[in-house]
Amino acid sequence: MLNKTGVPTKEQILSRFPERAVLKKPKAIIECYEEIPCNPCSTSCPFDAIHIGEDINTKPVVNFDKCTGCGICVFNCPGLAIVVASDVKERTQFKIAYEFNPKPKVNEVWHGVNRDGEIICDALIEKVMLTDKNDKTALITVSVEQQYMYDFVTIRGKSNG
Repeated sequence: MLNKTGVPTKEQILSRFPERAVLKKPKAIIECYEEIPCNPCSTSCPFDAIHIGEDINTKPVVNFDKCTGCGICVFNCPGLAIVVASDVKERTQFKIAYEFNPKPKVNEVWHGVNRDGEIICDALIEKVMLTDKNDKTALITVSVEQQYMYDFVTIRGKSNG
């Protein structure tokens, strides 16, 4: 499926998430499904929670015991393949990289979008962090209903369709 459509299967997606109990605290979810020469996630993690190994082509593995969900790896992933996820009060909270303008504002409700680019839910914008250091990429904290935990991947402004 991934090779034909660019969209991972449900099984591939689930293989990147830890057990739900682990997500009581924020954890990095890395959706790298192919071996490519890339390692900014592992070299930027201050907690040594992401391991690639000697071969830079190896898919990264998250040590969820070490991961604090800080989001530094989200900013540093050139492929936008990392989110931070956690279960928070009946909702799933995500930290996602967002490179488009206009940037969302806190308390706005945007469309939640799946990996096929389809609108699947409402997404509440909880925090917007944008610093000069992050080269105009914002770290958006957004929450969606828990049922969309494995489907949600990004946001789209409601005025944009």
